[in-house]
Amino acid sequence: MGSVTATSPRLVSPISVAPNAAPKLKVENVSLRYQTPAGGTFTALEQVSFEVPDQQFAVLVGPSGCGKSSLLYLTAGLAEPTSGEIFVGGKQVDGPGADRGMVFQGYTLFPWLTVRQNIEFGLKRRGVPSRERHEIVGHYLNEVGLLPFADNYSKQLSGGMMQRVAIARALANDPQILLMDEPFGALDSQTRLQMQQLLLKVWEHSKKTVLFVTHDIDEAILLGDRIFVMGARPGRIKEVLNVPIERPRNLDMVMDPEFIRMKRQIFHLLHDGSQEH
Repeated sequence: MGSVTATSPRLVSPISVAPNAAPKLKVENVSLRYQTPAGGTFTALEQVSFEVPDQQFAVLVGPSGCGKSSLLYLTAGLAEPTSGEIFVGGKQVDGPGADRGMVFQGYTLFPWLTVRQNIEFGLKRRGVPSRERHEIVGHYLNEVGLLPFADNYSKQLSGGMMQRVAIARALANDPQILLMDEPFGALDSQTRLQMQQLLLKVWEHSKKTVLFVTHDIDEAILLGDRIFVMGARPGRIKEVLNVPIERPRNLDMVMDPEFIRMKRQIFHLLHDGSQEH
C-alpha cells in the first residue's frame, strides 16, 4: 500500500443516466421463498427492486444470511425467484446465459486445463476462431498479470492467482454484466487488498457493468459507484447510497474523511434495526 495522502478525495456527482435509458440490470419485485423440511416456508428475499445502469459498478452489502448471494444467483439464472422478474440488457432472465459472467468465492477453475485454456474455455465453446481467441486470451492474461503463468495448472497457483484467472475467464466472454459473489472472501487480508487494486484497474479498462456482493464495508466503498445496503432476512434493500469519490481510486482513500463518513453511515444502517423499512 502506498503512503497515505493528506488531501481529501475529489468528490463527484453520481453517474448520470439519460431519463429514457434502459438499465443494464433491472430487478423488479423479486421474492424468494423455500419450503422447510418441517413443511413451513422460509423467506430469503422479499419484494426486492433496483436498477443498475450500464457501466456502473454496483455493490450489494449486508449481514450474513440476508440474501445477497441468493439475489446474485437469481440474476445469473442459476435459480428462479418465487415471484418478480429480473432483466439483463432488457431481456428477462430465464436461465444461465453468456450475457452474464460469474466469479464465485470458491475457486472454480478446471484443474485439468492450463491458465490459458481456462480463460479460452468459453470462447472455444462459442466457436470463436483460434487467432481471435489467442488475441483475447493474451489481452486478459496481461490485464490480470498472469502472462508468465499462462501454461501453469491451477494446482501450481495461489488463491489470488486462481481468482485472477476466474476474472479473466469471465471477462474474455464479453458479458453484458459481471456478477461477483464475494470473490475475495477466502483470501488473506494482504492478498485481498492486492486483488481489490487489480479489480479497480481491470474495471477502469473494461467499464463492464458489475454487481458485486460483499459483507466488507471498506471493500464496498472502495470498489462501488452505488451501494445497495440490505437488511437482515427477509432480505430487502434498506438504503441506496451513491459513492461520491472520483475514480481512479486507490487504497489510500480508506483514511480520507469522506470514506470514513460513508463507512460510519453504512455501519449504522447495518446495525440499527430501527432504520429498517
